[in-house]
Amino acid sequence: MLRLMPVGDSMTIGSAGEHTWRYRLWRHLCSTYGGPFTLVGPRETLYDKAADAPTSYEYADPRFPRHHLAGWGEGWLHMAPLIGGEVRESRADVVLVSLGLIDLGFYTDAEQTADNVRAFISGARTANPRVGMVLLPVIPNIRAATDAPFAAQVARFNELLAKTVADLDEPASPLLLASVPESYDIHTDTYDGTHPNASGEHKLAAAFAEAMHQGWGVGGPYEPA
Repeated sequence: MLRLMPVGDSMTIGSAGEHTWRYRLWRHLCSTYGGPFTLVGPRETLYDKAADAPTSYEYADPRFPRHHLAGWGEGWLHMAPLIGGEVRESRADVVLVSLGLIDLGFYTDAEQTADNVRAFISGARTANPRVGMVLLPVIPNIRAATDAPFAAQVARFNELLAKTVADLDEPASPLLLASVPESYDIHTDTYDGTHPNASGEHKLAAAFAEAMHQGWGVGGPYEPA
């Protein structure tokens, strides 16, 4: 059983009424991965904007394994101290990470955020020395489009993330850097300039799916269901 743990912020937990890229990836792997797999993690809910809390369970498909480690407004800063315990508890084989926007927007600069990436990787490997990880750079967003200093921090962090993956990749615990689709457009792939709509969800799912397929032979090329 391949055990995948999605880790992320509001774009990963999603909110009531959304499918999320986690769901899109699960649907893709159901049709392309040849063995048993599931999603794992300590949390199961979507974020309910009306309640301002992660309390929603609105999923159309009851078969979907809802588990994840994602939170509205959480970043590398918040997840680095948690990941070791959660990898150990859930026995995760692969961690799929989409983080960074919150960190750079509110908590840490590019260099400090990269330090938290290294702490996250170390924590996950301490819990499982053979864990694999797929890391997604910070994706296009409305603030980067309108705030030049913030855009520079995003670009710098994405450079540091790529360097970190290259530096820390090792055969026993491989790291993959997912590629943000070139076609990702904040005007057509998000509903507010930041959070993905249905087409954005598919593109983020594709980023993880293609990285695992090309890097490890897991699943197949991404084709939206």
